[in-house]
Amino acid sequence: MGIELSPEILLRRIEKKELSPVYLFYGPGEFRLEKVLDRLRETLVPDESLRDFNLNFFYAGKGNPGGAARPADVVEMARSIPFMSEKRLVVVRGAEAFPAASLEGFTAYLDDPVPSTCLVFVSAKPDFRKKFFRRLRDNDAAVNFRQLNENQVVPWIKKMAKELAVEVDDAACAYLQQIIGNRLRDLYAELEKLSLRHGKNPVGIHEVKELAIHSRTYTVFELMDQISFRRGAESIVLLNRLLDEEGREGALKLLGMLNRQIGLLWGTLDVIKAGGRAAQISRRLGLRDFQVRPLIQQAKHWKERDLEDAYRLLRRADGLLKSSSPGGLVLENLVLSLCF
Repeated sequence: MGIELSPEILLRRIEKKELSPVYLFYGPGEFRLEKVLDRLRETLVPDESLRDFNLNFFYAGKGNPGGAARPADVVEMARSIPFMSEKRLVVVRGAEAFPAASLEGFTAYLDDPVPSTCLVFVSAKPDFRKKFFRRLRDNDAAVNFRQLNENQVVPWIKKMAKELAVEVDDAACAYLQQIIGNRLRDLYAELEKLSLRHGKNPVGIHEVKELAIHSRTYTVFELMDQISFRRGAESIVLLNRLLDEEGREGALKLLGMLNRQIGLLWGTLDVIKAGGRAAQISRRLGLRDFQVRPLIQQAKHWKERDLEDAYRLLRRADGLLKSSSPGGLVLENLVLSLCF
């Protein structure tokens, strides 16, 4: 049985130009997958003027313009000699849509692939019970684009910042994750803005905050802080601003973030009661030091009984929102109850 490749291993192989002729890309990490495809394209067909001739896309799903791709057409293109280029890149999207019988049409090509072509099958969720997908995995040709774990996001931000030639320090990377979350596409977009604004100048927390201060995400971040300090008036102002922009869907998102924030406060309070300090809180909650400092100050405004009541209020608000009660009214009552 072969090994499952990580995107990082494949990127190293791309850099060394040690590529296999066939790959299977799969998993939920769509943004990372597309970034690796971009790298493949730039490496295999570096001359943009030749990409129309040496970069080919096929779609297996029936709902695509021109109908679903046929294995015979894919194989014919993969066997074509590159035009004024050393390599050809052929990408087949939605490979899970091929019936098992159609997948058999690739067997002969897998037995004897063309070295000048890199053929990539992209599948959101391949069925490894099927011989075709199993064979690619067993041949060390399957690359799994998993979602990043919480503690992998900051190193990823740091790496993307380096690629964009912008110098972002560790604390700023962690701060960016805190206000944007783990959505890689959104994080990359913010890094692009930082790169355009600051060029090669160092970027710290101040620069990230300055960029994000007018965004919805930053307003959510500030709302969590105000509620945690139990500042009712300030919290209601921020809440209403967000609800005007987000509507009902935003109400459910806010409820989820409030649930997480109460959990962080409870974890902080537990460690403090046991005599622990910032380092212990950081380890327990998986947060950076600068994220822990405000939590320690906020936890002073809460008792264990308050947090128990907060969870009860959150459960009640969740039930009301799911029963189609007015989101604004439910959240206003929740925020006021949490703050007073």
